[in-house]
Amino acid sequence: MSPENAPNVSPNTAPCTVGELIAAFLEFCEVKVLFGVISIHNMPILDAVKQRGILRYVPARGEAGAANMADAHARTSGGIGVVITSTGTACGNAAGAMVEAQTAGSRLLHLTGQIETEYLDRDMAYIHEAKDQLGLLKAVSKQAFRVTTPEQVLPTLLHALQVLEAAPSGPVSVEIPIDVQGARVELPSSFKRLSAPPLAAGEAEVEALAGALSRTRRPMIWAGGGARQAREPLQRLLELGFGLVTTTQGRGVIEESSEQSLGSFTASPVVESLYQTCDAMLVVGSRLRGNETLKYRLKLPQPLLRIDADATARDRCYPNTLFVQGDAREVLTSLADKLAGRVQVDPEFATDLRNAKAQAEARLREDLGVYAQFVEALSEAFVPGALWVRDITISNSMWGNRLPRLQHPGQGIHATGGGIGQGLAMGIGAALARPEQKTFVLVGDGGLQLGLAELATAVEEQANLLLIVMNSQSYEVIKNIQDAHYEGRRGYTDLLTPNLQLLCESVGLPYRKIRQVQESSEALGWARQHCGPVMVEVDMPQVGPFAKAFAGPPVRRG
Repeated sequence: MSPENAPNVSPNTAPCTVGELIAAFLEFCEVKVLFGVISIHNMPILDAVKQRGILRYVPARGEAGAANMADAHARTSGGIGVVITSTGTACGNAAGAMVEAQTAGSRLLHLTGQIETEYLDRDMAYIHEAKDQLGLLKAVSKQAFRVTTPEQVLPTLLHALQVLEAAPSGPVSVEIPIDVQGARVELPSSFKRLSAPPLAAGEAEVEALAGALSRTRRPMIWAGGGARQAREPLQRLLELGFGLVTTTQGRGVIEESSEQSLGSFTASPVVESLYQTCDAMLVVGSRLRGNETLKYRLKLPQPLLRIDADATARDRCYPNTLFVQGDAREVLTSLADKLAGRVQVDPEFATDLRNAKAQAEARLREDLGVYAQFVEALSEAFVPGALWVRDITISNSMWGNRLPRLQHPGQGIHATGGGIGQGLAMGIGAALARPEQKTFVLVGDGGLQLGLAELATAVEEQANLLLIVMNSQSYEVIKNIQDAHYEGRRGYTDLLTPNLQLLCESVGLPYRKIRQVQESSEALGWARQHCGPVMVEVDMPQVGPFAKAFAGPPVRRG
């Protein structure tokens, strides 16, 4: 950008810029790492971050990657993820990643620049101007705000934080024009959070839920992403004899090695058969998404009872007999208190749960064919506490959403919204949140190429991740869909994939290639020992096909 195009900033005598106020606010929020791409329309903020020297700034290669990194960092750390973008095209670049954060309910704060207030909304073709940028942000955020004066900045940020943290959580965007960022203001000696509105369920509602469940003999819990903070009360309910199944977003809320947990085998035929022997299902913090319910035709136990922070979840996707709006942890804690000594579970239920999970896993391994050995090797390399980040790829759809088994909810991160190409960036964000642990990242060659530039970010930041590239040199699942539904007419699915070994050499990334499945244990063991980023490529044409072709999420028609 030439100097004559740089925006004018008029200083005054106040002690700090709005940019520094923003940096201090993020420090107050206990943010440790921010992600973004520097531009003329966010420089006052990033200059203040650099000058204060407290926050770590990760310069991503693109705004989409930066937002994915911040999203995964928030999910892994349990804190707030922050992405800083420029205005116009740069802000638009982050939109897809914001949709992902919105789908996952991530606590992501998106700070974006805006052109000078003098030229806002005047359609003057000003550099970086975008038509109705605020409207775009409102569509991809829980809420979006614009400030137009320095005095509005702090109240708006405090309100944005309140909105972001209030259940149901989700990403929040704040537009800050460049002249406002550079204006000078007083730096307060302290900040004070605005309390989120209380979300307390009524005593009578929880008692009604307890009454319904106290009469059951084979009660199931379906736990989604909204139950990720409710581990303790869920464990108490399992100790009372409840069974548990989780969505992919709810994985690890209870250790998946638990004999009463079915993991995330939500729609396995043997699990659906087990549901028909149950006399109630309690759905907690889940949208009952179509790809996990056979497009809403999965036969779930009745009565269907529901706990959700979102009032609009009542009767959504499936009708429910009872609905309690509230925080999952608080409602489940009260429910466990009320059910103590009141539930008499069928003594055969635990055995049936254990058998159903074993049969579902066995069927999965049969479908994998030769890749069952690879998954076994990965499970052995997957040390307790490791992170498991997955892109949308055929390998994740077939097995990565269910194996290896997870121990805690912050351990599993995946592209909930179904968009490919986000895995590498999300792996970087997760790895920087938990640098003491190895982060395993599963991607396909098609998805990898969408975010390939962030490979340099991973090396530059020395993110402690093991990037597993399942390289089929094609969009394999699309081929299978074409075979199943388009009479085998294939088109636009073969990919020219870069030589990944040469690519890794160019950025100094350690690399191994698996050509035969028997090489899996040695290659993954070698990669696990590296502190920092490393790539393992699986040559799928050499290793061979899956035993069963995967042609998209299972559905029940008719």
